[in-house]
Amino acid sequence: MIPGSFDYHRPNTIDEAVGLLASHAGDAFILAGGHSLIPMMKLRMATPEHLIDIQDISELTGISVNADHIEIGAAVTQAQLIASADLSTHCPILSETALQIADPQIRNVGTIGGNVANGDPGNDMPAIMQLLDAAFVLRGPDGTRNVSARTFYEAAYFTARDESEILTAIRIPTPPAGHGHSYQKQKRKIGDYATAAAGVIVTMHNGTCTSASIALTNLADTPLWAEAASNALVGTSLDATAIDAAVSAARAITDPASDGRGPKEYRTHLAGIMVKRAIQTAHARAA
Repeated sequence: MIPGSFDYHRPNTIDEAVGLLASHAGDAFILAGGHSLIPMMKLRMATPEHLIDIQDISELTGISVNADHIEIGAAVTQAQLIASADLSTHCPILSETALQIADPQIRNVGTIGGNVANGDPGNDMPAIMQLLDAAFVLRGPDGTRNVSARTFYEAAYFTARDESEILTAIRIPTPPAGHGHSYQKQKRKIGDYATAAAGVIVTMHNGTCTSASIALTNLADTPLWAEAASNALVGTSLDATAIDAAVSAARAITDPASDGRGPKEYRTHLAGIMVKRAIQTAHARAA
């Protein structure tokens, strides 16, 4: 199908974009890479009267990494995440996840902001943001506010972002040196959304897990931070009993739909397999 008609805007600054959103609140959509929005427009699931293209806003394109936190501009592409040496050193799960999103053509234009901001439960980065306890920086007519990724997602395609706000950056506490990580994704074919996926980060000290975080993709109408499953690993050696407890706790919070990717029971079972593989891989990688 062909999208409906709309007015096209291409601001050069964040303030200009915020002004446009405020002027056309409820009728304006932000266009970054377009990987999520354009298909929805073609299906008439999204019918903006105004399209605000943010590609010319240089303020949205930086990556900053230090010992305390990482800041990524909302318009940074998946390809730029993969190419960043600093991210590969300090937070490699970002590049590992980005490499499993769609294909190189999509990754060259698809942005991290677009992936996390629209509330699509099939997108990969929202769960990773919850895993990392990231904060989303939102700017609107009344100023800037930070919203935790763990409270940002309310339902499929519904988030805490107001219609007059734009996501400008993502702030992530820098994971400790020597942490282990893994993002395991089962899909029908290369480039597809996950049938089930799980991300894990662990830290170890003298053979004992001192911290853990687990999150799930496409297993409910929002990404899922599996707090109980994460806690089940802390204080253990990540032995089979601990992993089984984490798997059970993770499965307990899933509520996948029965669809072309498989029946609900299959996807719930597969979620546990992804969690187990991710824990084992993260453990093997932990220094």
